[in-house]
Amino acid sequence: MWEKVRRLGIEIYCFFTTPFVLKNCLGILGLGAGLFVMTFWWMKCYTNHGESIQVPNFIGMNIREAGQKALARDFRVEISDSIYKTGRPPGQIIMQDPSPESRVKEGRTLYFTITKSNPDIVKLPAIGGNNDDYLLYSRQCTRLGLNPRIIGRLADPKLESNTIVAVLYRGDTITQKINRGFRVEMGSTIDFVVSEQVQLTVGIPDCICMTYDAARFLITASNLSVGSVIKDANVNDEDAAYVWRQTPKFTEGATMRVGEQIDLYLTQELPKGCEGN
Repeated sequence: MWEKVRRLGIEIYCFFTTPFVLKNCLGILGLGAGLFVMTFWWMKCYTNHGESIQVPNFIGMNIREAGQKALARDFRVEISDSIYKTGRPPGQIIMQDPSPESRVKEGRTLYFTITKSNPDIVKLPAIGGNNDDYLLYSRQCTRLGLNPRIIGRLADPKLESNTIVAVLYRGDTITQKINRGFRVEMGSTIDFVVSEQVQLTVGIPDCICMTYDAARFLITASNLSVGSVIKDANVNDEDAAYVWRQTPKFTEGATMRVGEQIDLYLTQELPKGCEGN
């Protein structure tokens, strides 16, 4: 038996050591090694293995300029979102993904968030019940992209401090319209008159740019009274006319005694420098 095994081994050795078989075996091994090396090289070139480039900072650029610079560096560009920003020109990049200075492979797509020209329209939250506290309501407005501010205070012992008494938008009273789904442009300023504890002096309200009807309401809500009303020659609708001057004038921190008068000067057209003109 051992003799048969020895003979079989000798025959196998002789077969693989013959020049013809040895040449073919070495050829097959060489071909396999060549294919392996070529495959590894191709995969490295195809995937840019181990190679990366730094992403430039495009934030603040116009989308057209940024697109040209990105394409010149073999990046692709897509706009993922557009947001209205007050005071920002349309088409300006405000966010990018991947972030600036990160490292990515060539040909990567960059996603940009840009500013748009027209503001979104948002609906003001309803007022009533527990939602009449200015601090809580102003936070809701801020989350909607609005700018709430207090322009007057009304002394009312029946109300908690900072309870919303009136809401104004661009000089007009909209308190009764809010619960019907009043809509405003994102970024707009929303004015509020709120309640406060009884006091002998009150801050001077800023009536400039308001309609006479809204200014009269604000003055009354501030525990003051309307004095003389001086109208331009072009005033034909007193309630819709605009206040272009007041006496005493509004000064931050200045006060008046409760019940004192404010004189108003009216003009029919919206004065220059007011929002919307």
